[in-house]
Amino acid sequence: MSNFWIDYPQVLEELTTVKSIIKKNIKTSEKHFEESIAPFVEQGGKMLRPAFLLLAAKFGEYDEKKMYNLAATIEMLHLATLVHDDIIDDSEMRRGVETIQSKYGKEYAVYVGDFLLCQSVNMISKYDYKMDKMRKISKAIRNICMGEIRQYHFRYIRKVDIRKYIRIISAKTAALFVLSFSIGAEEAGCNESIVRLFGRIGYNIGMAFQVIDDLLDYTGDTEKLGKSAQMDLKQGYYTLPIIFALEEDKNREIANILEKESFDDDDVKKIISLIKKYGGIEKTKKVADRYTKRAFENIDKLPDCESKDILKQIVEKLIHRNY
Repeated sequence: MSNFWIDYPQVLEELTTVKSIIKKNIKTSEKHFEESIAPFVEQGGKMLRPAFLLLAAKFGEYDEKKMYNLAATIEMLHLATLVHDDIIDDSEMRRGVETIQSKYGKEYAVYVGDFLLCQSVNMISKYDYKMDKMRKISKAIRNICMGEIRQYHFRYIRKVDIRKYIRIISAKTAALFVLSFSIGAEEAGCNESIVRLFGRIGYNIGMAFQVIDDLLDYTGDTEKLGKSAQMDLKQGYYTLPIIFALEEDKNREIANILEKESFDDDDVKKIISLIKKYGGIEKTKKVADRYTKRAFENIDKLPDCESKDILKQIVEKLIHRNY
């Protein structure tokens, strides 16, 4: 797990428990399988989704074991989407370790992702969760898939407008944030208004998170952003910074580069320079700021407690991250 939660020892301890549940649920009679998936699970990440679920649940009746299992379910669902994303993106590294698809092949990685997805659903049956939890999880999976399908459909299309981009990321990223917050609050017995409020919080945090993630491809560490931006551009995935810049690219400076059969590091550097020139960075920052502001406004409406304070601090930390 990353050091993201190091200043919040109680949350860190709970997420360690959640991870142990995940590790228990990937155990099979096939040692080779466990060896292939263990580094990916062990490396972890920020584990935002299970953490948000637990924080939301603390606004109601907090049943530790039940919530830990539910949080592990949500994280395993997220892990499944990451494995499949790496296949589509042909990614070699994830969280500092070689991806499953790179090390073992795409066919094997498909089965690993499917296994994680099935296990996340299977874990719901271990506790007396309400049946509508299955429907909500199924709906979230469907939204994530549709978001990825829409994004794939718009590959290499330089006239993707902002509304289409928003629709894509609201499905592929924000949907699981919404689910994490709302399902945690609902399962803890929070009243309907609080559950809906957490849904709005999850949506706005998820949107801000993805917009900032796309922004970091063009403003982060030079070596890292070069590889990340180049991969997206080569695969025809145009995110908000380049969408904004293309709107102002009257002389087709960016378009001419994108139309090349292949482009090198210098081309990527030129595109990044033009994105900055045409205001793509600043306009994207403003979009992220709007979603962040809405998230804070909604968080302020929550009852005062330690979890509310932690949530505000974490959102602040997320918007100022550089990774």
